[in-house]
Amino acid sequence: MNALRDYQAAAVDATYREWEEKQSTLLVFPTGTGKTEIFCHVIAKNNLGRAMIVAHREELIWQAANRIKQITGENPSIEMAEMKGSTGLFSSGTVIASVQTLISGGEIRRVEKFNPQDFAMLVCDECHHCTAKSWRFVIDHFRKNPNCKILGVTATPDRADEQALGQIFDSVAMDYEIIEAIEDGWLVPILQRYVICQNLDISACRTTAGDLNGADLARVMEYEEALHEIATPSLDICGERKAIIFAASVAHAERLCEILNRHKPECAQWLCGETPKDVRRDMLSEFASKKFQFIINVGVLTEGYDDPTTEVIIMARPTKSRALYAQMAGRGTRPMPGLVDQFSNREERKAAIAGSAKPSLEIIDFVGNSGKHKLMTSADILGGNYDDEILELAARNAIKTGMAVDMRQQIQDAARQKHEEVERAKREEAARRMHIRASAQYNSREVNPFDVFDLQPSRERGWDKGRVLTDKQRNLLLKQGINPDEYNYADCKRLIGQIIRGWDKKECSYKQKKILWRFRLPTDVERTQGGPWIDAIAKNNWRLPPELMQYQLKSRLENIA
Repeated sequence: MNALRDYQAAAVDATYREWEEKQSTLLVFPTGTGKTEIFCHVIAKNNLGRAMIVAHREELIWQAANRIKQITGENPSIEMAEMKGSTGLFSSGTVIASVQTLISGGEIRRVEKFNPQDFAMLVCDECHHCTAKSWRFVIDHFRKNPNCKILGVTATPDRADEQALGQIFDSVAMDYEIIEAIEDGWLVPILQRYVICQNLDISACRTTAGDLNGADLARVMEYEEALHEIATPSLDICGERKAIIFAASVAHAERLCEILNRHKPECAQWLCGETPKDVRRDMLSEFASKKFQFIINVGVLTEGYDDPTTEVIIMARPTKSRALYAQMAGRGTRPMPGLVDQFSNREERKAAIAGSAKPSLEIIDFVGNSGKHKLMTSADILGGNYDDEILELAARNAIKTGMAVDMRQQIQDAARQKHEEVERAKREEAARRMHIRASAQYNSREVNPFDVFDLQPSRERGWDKGRVLTDKQRNLLLKQGINPDEYNYADCKRLIGQIIRGWDKKECSYKQKKILWRFRLPTDVERTQGGPWIDAIAKNNWRLPPELMQYQLKSRLENIA
């Protein structure tokens, strides 16, 4: 079995912990962090019965089938179109099925041939689709067995999806934001560039099912002037870099491809859902080997496609959907193959990415007259903990630069700009504390657990609203000296996750971490190191001994200031 990354192993463990008390749970992981790897290891750890994986696209089904075989050594059976999943005594331990196939069959649906009592778990891949009736039918079928555990896996969903998913899944086992994955060195940094288009006007587009109406958007994007305002800067900005272009319609993709090839012969190809599978396979293979530069698609490469050598994502299909934008952006966030897994800490991984042939992903958005529509940008997928006002300010500031900018930095700058007075007060307070003796500092300063763990508090997600901690969860926090009533449900869950991960890594307890944090010492050290440090501080009348001063985290003081 392949070794898991630390967050992947934590996700597997968190899933089983949630299943101890609940039937269903949810994992939220950004594109490029190995959702398939995680749920396949969840299945490999199971020895209670068969597993069913359900997905809505053929690419996802074969992707899961390949990983199950590699991880478990067993060939899963497939339930899709003419292929039939096994149901007999000597059946495969894992069945992988398309949701469309499972609900087909007339009065007796194909899913009903599978006895829920035979299955220990159901995995729903890309489960933000689970709110549809087809998915609900499949989930309800397996819920007939109260011992069948259910796992949903998705990338960053829309905020509207969050509350709906909260009605289907009992809990969220782990929520790993894209910004965390970038900071941990698993995904490449995202640079955002806005291109202003004078002839792009989507203000009259209607909204259908929460996004821009497809027919309205296609008409706007297919105008000759708008096509050239997208094609020309795309060629100039990309240089020789590989790019995936997301188009609004088949006609849009075809015309955009024609214009790009007119300027730079044989640089672009396009595909859509009707492209024959063998043609699509050959085209993607040629794109992977850099035989052409631009691949233009219409709703085909949003899920289940992986080419880490992609360097630019061109959003020629504006959207109001955060989930869709995250899926499109995620096609380019993976680092170069084989680059980061050889390193044990995030600073080494980030340095390796910075020195690689792909140090970042550039996303190009086209700005016109959007009217009342709130269009998604990279700020919306990178700024989960900030309110919309700050994200919109960051986007406006980025537009003014006319360059590719680090959107994480833009968001941070906007937050500072918006809360300048508060920040100034913090700096003055930090400067005052710098002159206070360590002993007085130790006794008087209040400690925020998010500071101790070096975390940002979470935006309360829709699926968490109205939820309360169990007595077991409350007691765990109280024993650590954390008052759960001061934090929302999501923040409490994050703190519990950090505490448990610290136990698993044999790190200092939270109470020890608080002491280390007060003295600006590293908090992520093992008990065998942190314990003697605290003993040395106590023997020095709760002042920092000279021999420990080299370990002080000066960067934290700078961050506070």
